[in-house]
Amino acid sequence: MAEPYLGNAKSTAEILRKYDFVFQKRFGQNFLIDPHVLEKIVRAAAVTKEDLVIEIGPGIGTLTQYLARDACEVLAVEIDKKLIPILQETLAPWDNVTVINEDILKMDLESVLREKGEGKLVRIVANLPYYITTPIIMELLEKKLPIHSITVMIQKEVAERILAEPGTPEYGALSLAVRYYASAEIKANVPKNCFMPRPNVDSTVITLTRNERPSVDVRDEGLLFSIIKASFNQRRKTLVNGIKNAAFLPFGREEVEKAIVECGLPLTVRGEALSLNQFAELSDALSRQYSIKDRAE
Repeated sequence: MAEPYLGNAKSTAEILRKYDFVFQKRFGQNFLIDPHVLEKIVRAAAVTKEDLVIEIGPGIGTLTQYLARDACEVLAVEIDKKLIPILQETLAPWDNVTVINEDILKMDLESVLREKGEGKLVRIVANLPYYITTPIIMELLEKKLPIHSITVMIQKEVAERILAEPGTPEYGALSLAVRYYASAEIKANVPKNCFMPRPNVDSTVITLTRNERPSVDVRDEGLLFSIIKASFNQRRKTLVNGIKNAAFLPFGREEVEKAIVECGLPLTVRGEALSLNQFAELSDALSRQYSIKDRAE
């Protein structure tokens, strides 16, 4: 099996020059040029020869080479068609890599996993563009695909939001959503000088390991997330006002206040103070009220 040869400034610059490649700001392209960081990502993802790895945004194939060395098979999903000829060259020595020129958010990942993932542990690995980090993470979690883990390089600030605790400024809907579907662990912090071109912010490698089942039981998952959304839409408002004012929720002040009291919370509480368990209790209390109201009508 070939050994990775990309992962430093010299080889990266050479291949980019050869293809006269111009970085696309709209794709948030920042290529890793530090082999120590690349090894850390592969270790964080715990890739083995039993695994199917889906890499999002392979770029010029730097991380892909390291993944191909350790995985059974790698599917590299790249949105920028200008990178495909480069990937065809840099990944030619690895016969266990398939390059797919698609947008991961529009791709039928479920069909791909049915075809390729049988009998394998599926791991997602990515150096994600900062502008689309949250939509990609949420898409992967919400679809409930048979994915074991998601190891991603993301903006340090986003990693802090994912791991934030109730009552902190970083805590929000993303913290709660990730906690519902997965357990999260920071694996490494990566300074900006490990990339070409150098981004404006530092990065963090984080691994999300899918829960076998959601971390809380709730009567209505959709209602839970609607309540969470309403609670953080206007962060400084009380929970009562946040839920009552949400056009996408059917509850009036009296119903919301009754549910909050039932959960043993003060009426002045804000959403940022509630844990996931408390949001689940509140969602169930409101769901029960709505069911009773429907039956009465």
